[in-house]
Amino acid sequence: MRRADIRSHERAAAELFTALYPRLAGWVRRLVDDDGTAHEIASEAFTRLWARWTKVEEPSGFLYVTAANLVRDHWRKLERERRALRRVTTEEALRPQPQESDPSVRMLVQSLPERLRNPALLYYYADLPVREVAALLGRNEGTVKADLHAARELLRAKLGGRHDRIS
Repeated sequence: MRRADIRSHERAAAELFTALYPRLAGWVRRLVDDDGTAHEIASEAFTRLWARWTKVEEPSGFLYVTAANLVRDHWRKLERERRALRRVTTEEALRPQPQESDPSVRMLVQSLPERLRNPALLYYYADLPVREVAALLGRNEGTVKADLHAARELLRAKLGGRHDRIS
């Protein structure tokens, strides 16, 4: 393309921009109800026109059709965001809220004799298997099982039926 042709195309594009941009942006503004989005869409329509400048026969029509498509895409995006927000909000409302450990139970566990407290903490709070608890404490597995049983019975007695089950 010759230099003169390029300047001619640039001049025509600049004149078209000056003539149509305010009207196109205003039209889009009424559709999307947001100035920033309207200007983004109008600018994108002109960018797409410029990329196809030599192939477009009716630039004004191209701009409005492109802007309409971009507005439709914007509306779809907003609807997807609204649905996602509703879904997340609904899931959050339906999700059982994590209940904090009953402080009285935590205090009761802390009040256990060390011989019972350590296996209980390692088994129930650190989620270690009996074998590992026994290895860490230097005890037999049977002893650890007996200590865990004794800890549960002591806690059950101290709770006095306030908790249905202690496993």
